[in-house]
Amino acid sequence: MTSMPSVFVSHGGPNVVIEPSEAHDFLATLAKRLPRPKAIVIVSAHFETDGPVVVTDPHPGMIYDFGGFSPELYEKIYPAPGEPELATRIAHMLQDAGLQPRIAPERGYDHGAWNPLILAYPDADIPVVQLSIDPHRDAEYHYALGKALAPLREEGILLIGSGHITHNLRAIFASIRHGTDPDPELPGKIEAFTGWFAEQFEKGDKDAILDWRSRAPFIAENHPTDEHLLPLFFAYGAAGEDPKPERAHHSRQYGFFAWDSWFFH
Repeated sequence: MTSMPSVFVSHGGPNVVIEPSEAHDFLATLAKRLPRPKAIVIVSAHFETDGPVVVTDPHPGMIYDFGGFSPELYEKIYPAPGEPELATRIAHMLQDAGLQPRIAPERGYDHGAWNPLILAYPDADIPVVQLSIDPHRDAEYHYALGKALAPLREEGILLIGSGHITHNLRAIFASIRHGTDPDPELPGKIEAFTGWFAEQFEKGDKDAILDWRSRAPFIAENHPTDEHLLPLFFAYGAAGEDPKPERAHHSRQYGFFAWDSWFFH
């Protein structure tokens, strides 16, 4: 069986599903760039818990965890089945790695999960297992989550971290709602931040990547809080030792909102 890459996607707001953009086009063609997975394990920035939680729900519903968007988005359904047997196995793998997981028997798909999946796999015919982030823990913890599950890639299971490479919502809302131009230096700060990650991935400098809060430039301007970057470290860890990173997508919205997505082969 073909080994799957692990993937990090910038999932955007739910409007990416219905509005044209470069990011929409990338997500809509994602499946064509990957082998067809046997199942999908997805870590969403919108599933926050204390310690790892694995969803065993065989029929996840929908979570519309947003407000003020088009009514059409509140009618979207992603009916992909869960996979309780795989979820239970994942919990055992995390336990063996010393990560003390818990089980959630019921939980729907938040938009961090269904945004990319409804575009990439619209037939909803691939089982999906959800795994949480812990916003109070660091990059190394989330890297360890991914590393514990890395063997699943050899079985044709796709491991996805769904977050955002930058997530300065204050600047976004000011631009959208008030027509306010952001700090004119902000695009350069975003480019410096995303470029720093690209450079470290190219060099294979794992220590720098996991120590991003001390070493990356313009932290506050890109991530006032950490939760949307944490799935990146899950995807990086899920690639195993010495991965080959590929910057699979690199676009901007409003000039300063970055949509970078990464494959780790």
